[in-house]
Amino acid sequence: MATRRNVLVMGVAAATALALAACGATADKNEGGSSNDGKPVTGLRIMVPNTPGGGYDTTARTAAKVMEDAKIATGVQVFNLPGAGGTVGLQRTVNEKGNGKLAMQMGLGVVGASYTSKSAATLTQTTPLAKMIEEAGAIVVPKDSPYKTINDLVAAWKANPKGIAVGGGSSPGGPDHLLPMQLAKTVGIDPRQVNFVSYDGGGELLPAVLGGKVAFGASGFGEFLDQVEAGQIRVLAVTSEAPIEALKDVPTLKSSGIDLVFTNWRGIVAPPGISDADKKVWIDVLTKMHESEEWKAELKKRGWTDAFVTGDEFGTFLTEQDKAVADVLKQLGLA
Repeated sequence: MATRRNVLVMGVAAATALALAACGATADKNEGGSSNDGKPVTGLRIMVPNTPGGGYDTTARTAAKVMEDAKIATGVQVFNLPGAGGTVGLQRTVNEKGNGKLAMQMGLGVVGASYTSKSAATLTQTTPLAKMIEEAGAIVVPKDSPYKTINDLVAAWKANPKGIAVGGGSSPGGPDHLLPMQLAKTVGIDPRQVNFVSYDGGGELLPAVLGGKVAFGASGFGEFLDQVEAGQIRVLAVTSEAPIEALKDVPTLKSSGIDLVFTNWRGIVAPPGISDADKKVWIDVLTKMHESEEWKAELKKRGWTDAFVTGDEFGTFLTEQDKAVADVLKQLGLA
């Protein structure tokens, strides 16, 4: 039987006021400059459109640290502007037209949320900079869960779809929503019967899983590595084609008899209307970061798959993802 693959490379107050102020501020003319002058670039800001601790947040802060450590850029500011599955941040990015110092960390979740939240702003309005990584999903349970294997969980889920709550760190349309929907469909559960509980990023999903508010969680495995190592969370299965090096003893869905492969992705975009020079600075900085030994070490440490493409190539990918997500959401009656 052919492998069932997602049509997607799956890759959702005072603090807000502070974040908005950070967005709106602009750098001095002497900041940034050319990334080819041998000096670290300055004045760059990366917005994370969901809460601290999630996949976007981890990716952005890791990238900023690598830029600093490799002396590619200095003083990179990372800040959070959560809300509506990432579309509050998306709207702010679109509103910041021409701001060449700002970029937004994003991924599949923002693509889906732009539909389910009926956002006026869309990713097609932004300036694509780079697709950075891909990451397998994981099905996770707290350490004291009665489900010891993925097949234990699936059996209970099929017997009572509405009674088994699944949590995800994205809004409907995001990867943490599409993963359990695709999994349900694969094992013979009507996706419309799935009791999905949405959290704004992995930082909110984690305590829900640990506290038993949901029976299991579906998210990127990298968001739970610390808790897995600490014995607080068990991973029942990963959604990659082959086992993950960081979780060598965890089976894939395929090896457990479930014919599904699912991969999330993350990238970075800038506001519309930025200058060619500012776009080049960002792409040069991200390219140097990608080529650094520090970034390669982080990829290995976090189990991320290198998926680096920039500019127009990333823009084409975004357009394809936008259509694919819209098609899936229409099938689920969500768009």
